[in-house]
Amino acid sequence: MSGKADPRPAGDGTTSRARLDRGRGALGPALELVHTGRAPTRAVLTAELGVTRATAGAVAAELEALGLIRVDARPGAAAGSQGRPSHRLALAEDGPVVLAAQVHADGFRAALVGLGGQIVATAPGCEAVDADPAKVLGSVVEAGADLLRETGRRCVGAGLAVPSAVAEPEGLALNPLHLAWPAGAPVRRIFAECVRAAGLTGPAFAGNDVNLAALAEHRHGAGRGARDLLCVATGHRGVGGALVLDGRLHTGSSGLALEVGHLTVNPEGRPCYCGSRGCLDVEADPLAFLTAAGREPGPEVSLLQESNELIRRHYDDPSVRQAAETLIDRLGLGLAGLVNILNPDRIILGGLHRTLLDADPDRLRAVVAERSLWGQSGGVPILACTLDHNSLVGAAELAWQPVLDDPLAALS
Repeated sequence: MSGKADPRPAGDGTTSRARLDRGRGALGPALELVHTGRAPTRAVLTAELGVTRATAGAVAAELEALGLIRVDARPGAAAGSQGRPSHRLALAEDGPVVLAAQVHADGFRAALVGLGGQIVATAPGCEAVDADPAKVLGSVVEAGADLLRETGRRCVGAGLAVPSAVAEPEGLALNPLHLAWPAGAPVRRIFAECVRAAGLTGPAFAGNDVNLAALAEHRHGAGRGARDLLCVATGHRGVGGALVLDGRLHTGSSGLALEVGHLTVNPEGRPCYCGSRGCLDVEADPLAFLTAAGREPGPEVSLLQESNELIRRHYDDPSVRQAAETLIDRLGLGLAGLVNILNPDRIILGGLHRTLLDADPDRLRAVVAERSLWGQSGGVPILACTLDHNSLVGAAELAWQPVLDDPLAALS
């Protein structure tokens, strides 16, 4: 050991520990601020947490020691700024990941997702979905396990997105109609068993795909900054909806809120699986669009891809335009009803609905404004979802939540 005297004043170590102890409860909120991009510097982190600079520094240092963030020790001032520049905060490029999985009518996919909603690696998607959920979930988890072996990353949890309402607290897929799975399949338990069988660590979760897409968009995409965010989307079959209130998904008393697909938008329309007729679920999804356009769905690509390409490449075709306008009017009618009930401050649309919005934004916004009380008084912003694979990213958000709640406990 060196014979030099320690230049730090007596009690400095005790003071640092006291600061960290005071800030330990702020570790989760601090990580969420960096995770969602709301704290790019230590100065912003200090202000957002309402703590001293020293405490914020101790919190950032602890998160860095956990391998979750990186603190730039050589900060640079932003152009035009005054005063001493603050340390920049970034997510660790080689930090832990979670396994995200998604199953839909046309296949399934696995990915590794880091903090910040960054997709680190994806496995090739599978186009065949077995009628036995255990076989499907076993395959998708094994694909994720292969990615972990290839990348050498640490896994801290797993999340699954499914095209079904997921009842809580049991985690049952109540209506996986387009998967040929049995109603009430215990998908969360099966998924957790597959995760454990593959030797992966961390808790496992499952949720509805549109709920999870909304959560991802609220934290990382088109929903950032919204207080009451309504998301409506159609992927491969059917229509789903989700509501984020004050940063949290509103799922109702048992996880079944916002089944918007069963709003009636055409009383004389197609029979719906729920027993009613003319529901949004069967009047505004890709199959409804292709049928209205007089196109026979082909086996080469998914219904969603076929519908999107038809609108983008052949919108001048009268049959395509008329079919799109029909769906826009029915979607607008459904959105207007939701606006009257929920009064959101932003609406985001995904899947085919995003493509319809891009094709004729004025028509959709006009229908919503004409049919909704709040729309007539000023209008609700209607935007397209911006994240690729937002349901996958949302599944990852489920798995990241225990780490965001308590990083020390989750990573111990």
